[in-house]
Amino acid sequence: MAKELNLKTAEIEKISHIDYFNIAISVDCVIFGYDNKELKVLLIKSDLEDFSGLYSLLGDLVRPDEDLETASYRVLIDRTGMDDVYLEQVHTFGSIGRHPSGRVITTAYYSLIDVKHHKMQLNHNELHWHSVKDIQRLAFDHKAILDTCLNRLRQQVMEHPVVFNLLPEKFSLRELQELYQAILDIDLDRRNFRKKIAIKDWLVDLNEMEDDVPHRPGKLYKLKPEFRKKTTLQKSSVRQADAY
Repeated sequence: MAKELNLKTAEIEKISHIDYFNIAISVDCVIFGYDNKELKVLLIKSDLEDFSGLYSLLGDLVRPDEDLETASYRVLIDRTGMDDVYLEQVHTFGSIGRHPSGRVITTAYYSLIDVKHHKMQLNHNELHWHSVKDIQRLAFDHKAILDTCLNRLRQQVMEHPVVFNLLPEKFSLRELQELYQAILDIDLDRRNFRKKIAIKDWLVDLNEMEDDVPHRPGKLYKLKPEFRKKTTLQKSSVRQADAY
């Protein structure tokens, strides 16, 4: 005869492991944009005395009644007014001393925004775009989070058509190559780059040419509709988001 399990209630489990149930969960959003041939990230001045003068990523604690994705979109809506952007979960960070207020485990997402053609509601005067290559230090462990998300983006760009979320609907191959160079932080051979892009079969030739450009006009293309991917928004109420 099988031995019966000595089951315990969820309440007893919580009481016997109370410290484990006092750990906060947060999300941090690495919001990438592209402007003036530079890859940029949206940052805000930290309001914690421990990090006086430093910028941080945008994030917040996850509410008891929401999941991770809903919380990450809440941060995006609150800070940018946008809910139709590409968002991808990247990594979870759980170092013991990463937050001065206590134990906070955070899940990082990166988002890609076309800066020039989306109206963003940057309603905080300490919220600014910063060139990724110029960032040396951030509050919390946010520099490590930024670097991790940047590495993920670099790993994906030649295999998955995610970078097109940083461009307008119509673009030239020159503009596309400049974007890749900004993300990868390297110069790319024009002929080899175009050959690799052609092999991917991601683009539609619009039979249109650039206009009002200071160089020889190039053909315009757009991404095939089946490759445009965005994460579905899960609706939630919005409140002021803080850095975590």
